[in-house]
Amino acid sequence: MEKGNYGTTKKEEQEQPEGFAAVLLDELPEGCIAKIVSLTTPADACRLSCVSTAVKSAAASDYVWSNFLPTDYQTILSRSTEPHDLSSLSFSSKKQLFTYLSHNPILIDEGKKSFSLDKWSGKKIYMIAPRALQVVWGDTPAYWQWISHPESRFKEVARLNFVWWFEIRGKIRTSELSLNTNYAAYLVFKLQDEAYGFDYYPAEVSLALGADELCSKSVLLDPMIEGRPPGRRFWHWYEPDTIDLSALSRLEHPKERADGWLEIEIGDFFNRYGDDEMEMKVMEVQAGVAKSGFILQGIEIRPKAE
Repeated sequence: MEKGNYGTTKKEEQEQPEGFAAVLLDELPEGCIAKIVSLTTPADACRLSCVSTAVKSAAASDYVWSNFLPTDYQTILSRSTEPHDLSSLSFSSKKQLFTYLSHNPILIDEGKKSFSLDKWSGKKIYMIAPRALQVVWGDTPAYWQWISHPESRFKEVARLNFVWWFEIRGKIRTSELSLNTNYAAYLVFKLQDEAYGFDYYPAEVSLALGADELCSKSVLLDPMIEGRPPGRRFWHWYEPDTIDLSALSRLEHPKERADGWLEIEIGDFFNRYGDDEMEMKVMEVQAGVAKSGFILQGIEIRPKAE
């Protein structure tokens, strides 16, 4: 059946009420089109660019992409510790700046955080560096080493040599995040080939806003269970009971990121008011088993995909 200008049929157009006047989007003034597009999302703006030349021009305008950038983006850029001053970089357009920030996390706050934008929504993303986290025994070289890593965005990562007590905590003010946004926090790490102590012993992860714990759960930090020999077990405070592989298989496991690191979700929350301090925690202190071979890149807080 023949289609009209709006994806409706000719018959449907003929049945419009008397006095109905249809106006195509690309027949509107460019400023009006830009206003409409600015009320959508970056992903929608890119899709709308395919409608017509007029819409493409409006959708690429600085007016549209200024609305997709955080209102405080210039202040955030001024905190950058990149080799070049991002606040003075010459971007040809706000869209180019947005694209850069959605594909290139920048270091801020003396390298203690990275900042980027979610390319679909324009919401803020932060990763907290290991040096800005509380790593229990992290200042004892026999237990943790601070090293450079070619695949890390930060100057240093924390590599676990040997501990029984495994605990990592991080904090961030929710005022730094985008409002009215569902966020999730993720532990970002790697396991070396010789890692042990994480396969059959769940860790407890939790997320709290102020004094209120929002969520707590058990997870496995080792991405594989089936098909592996029993982990190396020694130096126990007590001999563990028979391991229930069926129960372990139902726990959440890490997933591999596009950058090759692993991540496990700590918890999620809705940032409505942005006036609290959020604390994230990862612990395994009950099993009494030695652990080694864990490399910590940081904790990332980003919008949670619906």
